[in-house]
Amino acid sequence: MKMTFRWYGRESDPIPLKYVKQIPGMSGLMGLLDKPAGVDWPEEEVKALVEEVHAAGLELEVVESVNVHEDIKMGLPTRDEYIANYISTIRTLAKYGVKVIIYNFMPVFDWLRTDLARVIPEDGSNSLYFDEKDLGEMGPMEIVRRRFAGLYAARLGAGASGAAGNDPAPVRKAHAR
Repeated sequence: MKMTFRWYGRESDPIPLKYVKQIPGMSGLMGLLDKPAGVDWPEEEVKALVEEVHAAGLELEVVESVNVHEDIKMGLPTRDEYIANYISTIRTLAKYGVKVIIYNFMPVFDWLRTDLARVIPEDGSNSLYFDEKDLGEMGPMEIVRRRFAGLYAARLGAGASGAAGNDPAPVRKAHAR
């Protein structure tokens, strides 16, 4: 098993590779290029990313967010063009040593969670969370609306924790039936 770190690239990530390299046991990163679904990732950009990571003394064997275009998921006539682009991207990534490609095949909404900031009782941190019983008839946009409504209410009232925006109660109440 290798320990890797998700890195968003020099332009988007505030953590430079030299700091990632200092993490004990770190062997590489899980990289990504900010490309829309269906685009054939340009070889020169893939090569540049891999070379930058290697120059920092890290590996780049895992790439995330090579997303599947909606036309493929829905079987539309235009899907063949996007499938060809996907195949080309896979070949380009493999040429530069990428062994694992992370993607999702979720329709329309890239991911679905019923709570976007569930508080973990053990340490007070938060994480994404899904519970089917909380979903009911709620669609993705309703989840986002409820989450932001909860944050807004918490900021106005400073919440039970006394710190504006940190009170998870409005979020849980919004999901309660």
